[in-house]
Amino acid sequence: MGPHYFGEMPPEPMLLLIDGAHEVADVGVLAPGEDDKPVLHIHAALGRAGKTTIGCLRPGVTTWLIGEAILYEITGVDARRIPDKKSGFALLRVSS
Repeated sequence: MGPHYFGEMPPEPMLLLIDGAHEVADVGVLAPGEDDKPVLHIHAALGRAGKTTIGCLRPGVTTWLIGEAILYEITGVDARRIPDKKSGFALLRVSS
């Protein structure tokens, strides 16, 4: 199997160029990191010409023309992105 098989820790990111304007549907979480600064994490589905690409958006993504967002604030919990040594990700930890 190639370098991106399921189970590799930490996983190697697959960076794909998304060329041209696409329709986008996404879901994300904005939560403080270890330093209490907000960290945004977004997964999205991008579609164009009958083809869809799905994954985690990375820094450098730009919006052409219009970006719309609906925000829901969840109160009464402590949520933080904490680095996980095993996975290599900053995982969301939630406590009430």
